[in-house]
Amino acid sequence: MATKAYAALLRGINVGGSKKVPMARLRPLVEGLGCGDVRTYLQSGNATFTSDHGGEESLAAEMSAAIEKEFGFDVDVIVRDHAYLKSVVDACPFPADTLEGKQLHVTYFSAPVDPERFASVDRAAFAPEDFRLGARELYLYAPDGLGRSKLAAQLSRPGLNKGLIATSRNWNTVVKLAEMTGA
Repeated sequence: MATKAYAALLRGINVGGSKKVPMARLRPLVEGLGCGDVRTYLQSGNATFTSDHGGEESLAAEMSAAIEKEFGFDVDVIVRDHAYLKSVVDACPFPADTLEGKQLHVTYFSAPVDPERFASVDRAAFAPEDFRLGARELYLYAPDGLGRSKLAAQLSRPGLNKGLIATSRNWNTVVKLAEMTGA
């Protein structure tokens, strides 16, 4: 199997004092799984690496199990390869080059998402905020940032995301992870 570059997106770590996963400890943990070129980005649970074994789902499962063993708590992990990460950047339906990084976010899902899942969301009620679905991602335009976004709160309701792992990143991080896996 050829070596591919990936990013691991850890959900819900290092937020509000719980589920602490220091990046200095995450790097050797990922290396211990047989991965190379391991780098982390920010403290919010982003790691890039190369691997010549497994695929996205198996790598995510291995990483999640290793984190639980090392730190004693469960962490959902989504792994995506460089081609996918670059396609997310290239397919952005919003004018990313004219927006601040905090205004545009991508929610990555663990599986493809049927648009019917979000059909009940009244987009007009949240204007100027807006969202668009991709295959395994959701693009969110939140002009006042994610923390103030009423649409983000609506989109993250458990009923809408039932059966999926979902984790969001701001546009700066989305672009950086595509760059880091492309090097």
